[in-house]
Amino acid sequence: MTQSDTSSLLVMGGILLFLGIAAVIWDRLERKGYFKAISTRTDIREFLSGWPPRPEFGALQTGGWIAIVLGLILAGAGGWFKIWG
Repeated sequence: MTQSDTSSLLVMGGILLFLGIAAVIWDRLERKGYFKAISTRTDIREFLSGWPPRPEFGALQTGGWIAIVLGLILAGAGGWFKIWG
């Protein structure tokens, strides 16, 4: 592989790692803010029982972990080809 190919793999892997970590952190902040806001309301049934479930929090975290794994794979492949390719 050429130098530009390996560099592009490393850059794409780094970008995906950054976006994945940002998504996981964003998920935690959104979840914390949501539950903090709902716990101050008079009717806190949803807060206590967790019903109805909110899928957007899990989706953001799942997408973040997928991006982290793909970023590690791309960065690892780019590093592998840069050293031994």
